This record gives sequence, structure tokens and C-alpha cells, in this order.
Amino acid sequence: MPTGVYVRKNAVWDRLMAGMAADHAADFAQWLGERRYTPLTIVERMRLLASWTHWARGEGYTLPAIREAHAASFTLIEAGHRPRFRGDLNKDAVECAKLFIAYLEDQGVMTRLPAKSAAPLVAEFAAWAREQRGLAETTLATYLGTITPFVDALGDIPTAYDAVTIRAYMIERAKAVSVERMKGISVGIRAFLRFLIATGRCPAGLDHAMPNVAGWRLASIPRFLPDADIARIIGACDGERRLRDRAIILFLVRLGLRASEVARLTFDDIDWRQGSIRLCGKSRREELLPLTQEIGDALLAYIERGRPALAVPSVFITEYAPLRPIDRITVKCLVKRALKRGGVESRYKGAHILRHSAATAMLRHGVSLPGVSTVLRHRSQAMTAHYAKVDIALLSAIARPWPGRSPC
Repeated sequence: MPTGVYVRKNAVWDRLMAGMAADHAADFAQWLGERRYTPLTIVERMRLLASWTHWARGEGYTLPAIREAHAASFTLIEAGHRPRFRGDLNKDAVECAKLFIAYLEDQGVMTRLPAKSAAPLVAEFAAWAREQRGLAETTLATYLGTITPFVDALGDIPTAYDAVTIRAYMIERAKAVSVERMKGISVGIRAFLRFLIATGRCPAGLDHAMPNVAGWRLASIPRFLPDADIARIIGACDGERRLRDRAIILFLVRLGLRASEVARLTFDDIDWRQGSIRLCGKSRREELLPLTQEIGDALLAYIERGRPALAVPSVFITEYAPLRPIDRITVKCLVKRALKRGGVESRYKGAHILRHSAATAMLRHGVSLPGVSTVLRHRSQAMTAHYAKVDIALLSAIARPWPGRSPC
């Protein structure tokens, strides 16, 4: 597709032809089109690319030094540079340059740089956690986000770790984060210390040097939305434009799936004949859940009338270019938008509020605690019992007799 379809022969054209994108502008526009960018978006991307290449040419950069040019422009924007006119360097132009570099790598014009690797000790923990503990990738990513700063602070020589340095690190971290965040940090680092102990790098018992974070298990009331609000959220996803959103919301509110489980769902996980779906949850446990008529109809409508024709096994695809399978952040943002459209006021706007709501709804409609535990795939029914606190009548199912004497 010729570049002229997207760029008229004006100042933008002149800048493109004079800069480092001159020999690649037409192919770049076609590359964007193949990835389902709309024509208007391509026009804007070409304008931004012209602005960035004009700046790079003025600074003396050529195509072989495009990565250095991108780094320099990014630093300039971060330092507070503000555009003086429409065609001047700006943040969006720098982002477009990154997209242009991705095109050059995809076409083999430039060598793709290897991903930045973690410290060898952290990388070894990641491999061990996958193979020996069966951690899901989302959980592992959360752990690595807490372990990497820990290793950076204490060093990568485990024999130098002791109770004093570990406690000092945790106390210092506690000054800058919330209690809930501190609990997550504690879990990740404790798992890392247990890995070091299991592989003989640290003495046994060092994980007990971790100070406990104040908190009481299952002490809070579960967060949930009432049935009326759930109905408004589902109603906010009606219409042909939101077939994907409706199917995802139903998975969350009827079966209590986690956001990552919805994002990972593939066509191979759906058994239409048996009316079931296969899930790979925490610890990589595979389990079956029923595919209800309501969810099945919504899913079929999306596949037939709403899903882009992208040859990937994932069920749910992004709506806008570049087309690709969704991730858990997409599900989270989707839920947030549905809450807003439905006029539902909630302090909690992530996808997990719908999992809590599914649990409390099942309990309030007469499903037993073991039944809810099975649907939510809890390892322990004690965790499911947490949801019984939303209805005092249900507490009798888990309450134990008072061991003391009867009151006078």
C-alpha cells in the first residue's frame, strides 16, 4: 500500500523522505495496516514518525544509530522537554519511534536485542519455582518483583545473609509501603529464602528470621457486590459491540474465575459436548467447571460475531490493534469500565471483586460451603468459610460450640 494513501505531499512527507525512515515509510504503513491499525491511526503514526525522524536528523543520528537516538529522545522528554509546535518532538513521537524500531526488528533490518536477564540467582529461583512448586506465571512475576530488589540490596551471595540484615531490610521497606503490600513482599522473600535453604545455600531456619507483618487471617468482611449491582454490570455489556465483555463478565460473576484464568482460556479448554471448561489454576492444577447455558450462549455469540479473525488458540482477543490475546490487566480494565457504565459505586474496581461476589451469591442462594469451595477451587474450606460472614444465618454451619460454662 503506497505511503501516499496515508501521507500527503506536504511538510510531513518532506520530513519522512529526508529522515532515516525514507526507505521504510511505505512498508511501515503497510505493516501497521496488517496489524489492524485503522487508517486514521496510521495517518497519525506517520505524522509522529515524521516529527521524530526530523528531530533525530537535526541531532545528527542515522538509521544504524536509531536505538541511541530513541534513548536520547526519551531522556529529553523525561527531563521535561515540551513541544513548542505541533510537529515538534513530544512523548507520543518517542513512543512511535519505539514502534518503528519494532517494525525494523520484525522485518530483519535490525537485530532484535535480547531481553534483559535477571540476576543468575533470581533466574535460578524462577526455574525452581516453576518446576518444583508449580507457581503460575502471574504469581511468579509478583514474587520476582519483590525478590529482585532484595537481592540488589543484600547482594547475590546467600552465605552473607543473616537474621540481622534480613530484618533490617524488611523494616526499611515497611516504612515506604502499605501493610497489604508489605505482606506480599514478605511472602515473596520468604519463598526465596526457602529456595536457598532447599538448595543448600543458606542454613535451615533462616526463613524464620523474617519479621511477621501485623494482620489477622480472615478477620475482615469479604468485599462483594449485591445482586442488583451485578445485574447492572451485566446489563452494561449488552449489544453487539460488547459481546467479548459480556462473556468475560459472566465467567467472572457466575463461576468466580480469576482474571488470569479468563485471559489464558483457549479453544482446547472448552468441551462443548460435555458442557465443561478446563482450567489450570494455582499450582498448575487442572480442574473442570460446568459451562452453563448462559455463559455458553454469550461465548458462542462472541466467537461467531465479535472475535477478530486471528489465528491463535486464545479465546479472547484485544479489540484494537495490535491484535493479540488479552492479559489479566485487560480483564481488570474491562471490569473497571463495566462498573462505570453500569453506574456501580464501589471502592474496589478490579476483577477480583466479582470473584468475591460470585462466592457470596452462591452462598446466599443456598449452595453449601463445600460446593462453593469446589467452584472456587480453594485448597481449604476454611478459606471459603470467610464468605459465610456476609450472612449471619450461614455462620451456624461453621460455628463451634462455646467451650466454657453457660452464662448465669
